[in-house]
Amino acid sequence: MELASWRMLARTIKNADVIVEVVDIRDPVHTRSRRAERMAEALDKELVIVLNKADLVPRSVAEKWKRIIEGQGYEVMYVSATRRLGTRMLRGLIKAVAPIKPFSAAVIGYPKTGKSSVINALRGRKGASTSPIPGSPGYTKAIQLLKVEPGFYMIDTPGVIPVEGGWPEAVIRGRSPEELSDPVRPAMALLERILRYNPRAVLEAYGIEERDPYAILEALARKRGWFYKKDKEPLVEEAARTVIRDYHKSKIRFYLPPEEYL
Repeated sequence: MELASWRMLARTIKNADVIVEVVDIRDPVHTRSRRAERMAEALDKELVIVLNKADLVPRSVAEKWKRIIEGQGYEVMYVSATRRLGTRMLRGLIKAVAPIKPFSAAVIGYPKTGKSSVINALRGRKGASTSPIPGSPGYTKAIQLLKVEPGFYMIDTPGVIPVEGGWPEAVIRGRSPEELSDPVRPAMALLERILRYNPRAVLEAYGIEERDPYAILEALARKRGWFYKKDKEPLVEEAARTVIRDYHKSKIRFYLPPEEYL
């Protein structure tokens, strides 16, 4: 997977008129890049924060996150790019904050926040490549200038923001599951977070009633028939990669409650 360097990101921000940061609404705390936001502010760029995947949380939760981030002084819109919900309003917001006409908007974000899906939704047609898994085919590999409408262009950055964030977000978004030499530890940390906010998430996704993260991986491996050839023990590494993939694909339902952030 090719991530943009900070130098390249700075150059992209400098050359754009509006910066659109795409964030995963399920966990805005760990999928916002404060460093990128500070870069935009230092260059005196208009910044719009897009809370994507809004179809995965209750509307009341989306509204609360919007108010919280607006209270920090940002322009905010929540959308579901894959379902084309809110994207027309987002287009209007970007046009409204643009300091000049014509203008360009740079779309930035961590891997798998739905950056390219937002671009495609705004354009109303396919243009930016998309993929649900970091590092897989469909990943943006070069700078693209994409026309939304006359006078409105979008810059799709090569790769995405270098992943900061905390554990395990930086690991599971920074590399594809196949590239992880030890997928078990981040998958267990991810499961702990998911179960904290949705105790029924694993049961709903896999029909597994276990609550211990390692026991969940063992049970999933057994259920899928994944075993080591030598000792026939459950192949927990493959189960861990599956959990990480399913998180990216939104197959495991959970979200961070705004009240906890406050």
